[in-house]
Amino acid sequence: MPSRESYIVKRGKNKGSGTRLNRAPAPPKPTSPASTFWQPIRSFALSQLTSLVRRATLRESDLAPKYEKVHNFKVHTFRGPHWCEYCANFMWGLIAQGVKCADCGLNVHKQCSKVVPNDCQPDLRHVKKVYSCDLTTLVKAHNTKRPMVVDMCIQELEARGLQSEGLYRISGFSELIEDVKLAFDRDGEKADISTNAYEDINIITGALKLYFRELPIPLITYDAHPRFIDAAKISDPEKRLEALHEALKLLPPAHCETLRYLMAHLKRVTQNEKDNLMSSENLGIVFGPTLMRAPELDAMTALNDIRYQRLVVETLITNEDVLF
Repeated sequence: MPSRESYIVKRGKNKGSGTRLNRAPAPPKPTSPASTFWQPIRSFALSQLTSLVRRATLRESDLAPKYEKVHNFKVHTFRGPHWCEYCANFMWGLIAQGVKCADCGLNVHKQCSKVVPNDCQPDLRHVKKVYSCDLTTLVKAHNTKRPMVVDMCIQELEARGLQSEGLYRISGFSELIEDVKLAFDRDGEKADISTNAYEDINIITGALKLYFRELPIPLITYDAHPRFIDAAKISDPEKRLEALHEALKLLPPAHCETLRYLMAHLKRVTQNEKDNLMSSENLGIVFGPTLMRAPELDAMTALNDIRYQRLVVETLITNEDVLF
């Protein structure tokens, strides 16, 4: 019979050898009926919350962006005592005491106008027209991404269909186009350009082209015009696209957004070329001089620019999905 000492030694050896006894796995914890009940409800609530967040994000992206705009100051004679709204000092003199912003009504000294931030917030009381109004001024006054004329005309055209032969090339009656212009100037977003009011689709295309022609600063601005023309002169297609992409960065945000929207629409027009016979080249011929006007060019230079204007618009339409 082994002694107590030999048993202790053997037990110590077994303990030090690292040998482990296999234990039976613990039985799984029983699932609570309450947790089983709440699990699908939690999943549903999480999916709903995710959906709400996504929708809120989309709504924020749809909001009109905050475009920066310089003040449109003009010399003004004030009646009665007036104080500068920038420095708060008195505006001395009997006539032409200071300047007033024609878009938001801000009154400041002429000297102060040079340092006032570009934070003009146009007021509809001062912005009386839609046509012939600066594009950024119009969208800020109405708190929209793009001019209402552009949105409403393009939506109306696409609702009617883009299969009409010679779309944008064929002109409508000038008197009716002027009626559309007056309707926008008078009624704004409430202007009726439906089929009931103007059955001829060419009246709507004519009103849209007239809007772009009458912009005081063209959609492709005077400052950016030389860069676009230079880009069109590049023979290598890839390098031309790179140059146009850089030129687009020179446009004011409201102009760039409107140009993007217009080019996407014109691309959809070309997708119906079989019916309307309007290719990107044809649309470039129509819209080139309308969207790109160069100031103070001699006749020969202006004539030479026409083919590059066409090429710019044609390239913007064809590569709309890449450039914007």
